[in-house]
Order: sequence, then structure tokens, then C-alpha cells
Amino acid sequence: MKKKILIVISDYYEEIGKNLLKGSVNELKLNNIKYDILFAPGCFEIPFLISKNIKKYKGFIALGCVIRGETYHFELIANECARKIIDISNEHLKPIGFGILTCENIKQAKIRSDIKKKNKGKEAAYACIKLL
Repeated sequence: MKKKILIVISDYYEEIGKNLLKGSVNELKLNNIKYDILFAPGCFEIPFLISKNIKKYKGFIALGCVIRGETYHFELIANECARKIIDISNEHLKPIGFGILTCENIKQAKIRSDIKKKNKGKEAAYACIKLL
């Protein structure tokens, strides 16, 4: 099996998702890594899609954004999504670059996804590549 990565992205926040994806794709292309992309309706569904495809790819990149609201929902989604992604990675010994933003507001998310600034999609791709 060649080095092929699956990017699983929630584009619930469309602008943020597009920027994270662009950062990841640019990094993969720079390193001549082939990839596929799957879209999830939300971040909570990302671990399911990774698990469903675990045998088909050498590594994964999880991208998305969770923004704090007025309820406990933020903590639930952020914590459980991260926990399950770590569990999957350790259980199957496959790298999963974690590019799921957990932000207080949309302004923070825009900064962390900006292709010219702290693009966490690029960082997640870089981490996955280094662990292959």
C-alpha cells in the first residue's frame, strides 16, 4: 500500500473548513502524498468515518471546528471527539493529524485557519506525514 492519507473534514463552518482543508492539501502536495477527502456533517462524526476507513489508508487528518456556545455541548463534542481520535490512532497504530479547532469564537477560528497565518490544517498534515 502506498502512502495515502484520508482527510476527514467537517465543514459545518464552511469558511473555516475550506481554509483548514487548503492548508492540509498544500502540505500533502508539497510532500508528494496522495490523499482522499471525506466530508462529515459535524466533528462528532469524524471518528466514525476514520474507523470505517481505517484499513484503507496509512494515515488520517481530522479537520473541523467547534465553537463554544452557551451550553455544555462544546465541551462534550470537543472532549469526546479528541478522545476517540486518540483511541483509534493508538488501537490501530496509525497516525491521525488533529486539526479540529476548539475556539471561543469565530474570530479565533478564522485566525487559526487562515492560510497565511496559523493554519492548523497544515500543522495536522505535517504531523501525520512525520509519523508515517
